[in-house]
Amino acid sequence: MAAVVMDGKALAAKLKGQVRLQAERMARKPGLAVVLVGDDPAALAYESGKRRDCQECGIYYDTFRLPEAASQTELLEVIETFNSREDIDGILLLLPLPRHLDERRALLAIRPDKDVDCVSPVNLGELLLDGRDTFQPCTPAGVMRLLEEYGVDPAGKECVVVGRSHVVGKPQALLLLRKNGTVTICHSKTADLAGQCRRADILVSAAGRPGLITAGMVKEGAVVIDVSMNRDAQGRLCGDVDCAAAAEKASFITPVPGGTGPVTRAVLMENVLSAALAHGKK
Repeated sequence: MAAVVMDGKALAAKLKGQVRLQAERMARKPGLAVVLVGDDPAALAYESGKRRDCQECGIYYDTFRLPEAASQTELLEVIETFNSREDIDGILLLLPLPRHLDERRALLAIRPDKDVDCVSPVNLGELLLDGRDTFQPCTPAGVMRLLEEYGVDPAGKECVVVGRSHVVGKPQALLLLRKNGTVTICHSKTADLAGQCRRADILVSAAGRPGLITAGMVKEGAVVIDVSMNRDAQGRLCGDVDCAAAAEKASFITPVPGGTGPVTRAVLMENVLSAALAHGKK
């Protein structure tokens, strides 16, 4: 029996609709600022998408674009300006930065209560310690929303996460662990990746390698979540998973595109709203 395709677009529309309803009732709108360095086409497209999301959700939007050669001091000054503005509740620094800039220093400069993508060491540390939980990283939190939407409870299940980045892999493992999943993190040095994946009741792939997860690596009845967004040899968008083949074995599976991506964007909007409420906006 073919897997149920998890519709990220439908879930995202529902979440964004909820944000918009609450934002419309507020006397002071939630506000998001995006900081962009350089003119990378992918980054510009990503920034444009954030602008549309804010418009759909009734969130005030501002952006500041620095030239590719901008200095660390210039970048920090922009971040500090947004830190001090009361109309801005969330700050999103688009990564990666040009090589001459210190990414960690820039992320640490963002006020933790405005770090709506939960990428600063402060908020990631809180996530690890089960501490203050104003925000969760948008992509891992989006995965958890999809699991919840489709009635998949990680408790007691074998959960395998392929990828160990601080943006997706590691926080994804922590969120699954919070829901009482038994979690294994795999990566490029894992000796028997296929064997590890075949143990998974819930398999989350965030490796960024097209075709990495084949049907032979999927357990019968597993839930397969493909976080990656890649390009195949023909330039088409794809994930890590051979979706068509894996869907014949899985119980639930996410498509690429249309799976985790839209939910990630919706969770960011939720985080901006949460930040605004924490800042006393009503």
